[in-house]
Amino acid sequence: MKVFQIGAAGGVGARLAGLLTARGDQVTGMHRGADQAGTVRASGATPVTGDLVHDTVEELAAKLADHDAVVFSAGAHGTGMDKTSLIDGKGLEKAADAAALAGVSRFVLVSVFPDALRDGGHSEGFEHYIRVKKTADVYLTRTGLHWLIIRPGTLLDAPGTGRVTAGPAVEYGDVHRDDVAAFIGAALHEPGLSRVIVELTSGDTPVADAVAALTATAP
Repeated sequence: MKVFQIGAAGGVGARLAGLLTARGDQVTGMHRGADQAGTVRASGATPVTGDLVHDTVEELAAKLADHDAVVFSAGAHGTGMDKTSLIDGKGLEKAADAAALAGVSRFVLVSVFPDALRDGGHSEGFEHYIRVKKTADVYLTRTGLHWLIIRPGTLLDAPGTGRVTAGPAVEYGDVHRDDVAAFIGAALHEPGLSRVIVELTSGDTPVADAVAALTATAP
């Protein structure tokens, strides 16, 4: 499988690229900063420069051409509400439109748990982020793509366990970036797991079994 990653230098993206290339997939990793190319290359992916803010849909489509799937895990990462709107919001819209234009129907979006960190007061920027991510989810679900939206809980950098809780609605909790990447890697190779939203936290079910169970009940 040829996979195009948007956000390939990130915590989930780099882990995913390593898993995919280890199993023999070809991965192209899009990055914005020149300093990120080394991170993408070290994961086993082929780096390509791209910019969700400034690239047109047509320019993005040219990069996506000849791939089998797109994984979008890019984000503004707290650089301001304007950037959140442009990257997490409009950037996702551009990427989805580009995938449709390029004929790449499989599209996986790493989103956010609806009740992420809702147990305390948060800044206007955080609340804006939550709203933008939800609007992006809605946009993707209204396309004709074979989309899959994954909403992980609070992300942890510690080594993963290989076990998760996954479903259309699960209780909020933490989840290891390793396990999010493993879940995406397995889900990409299950075409039947399509047009569903999956909430994901740490749990007791092996990743492969969780993906298989969701695939069996997918529409």
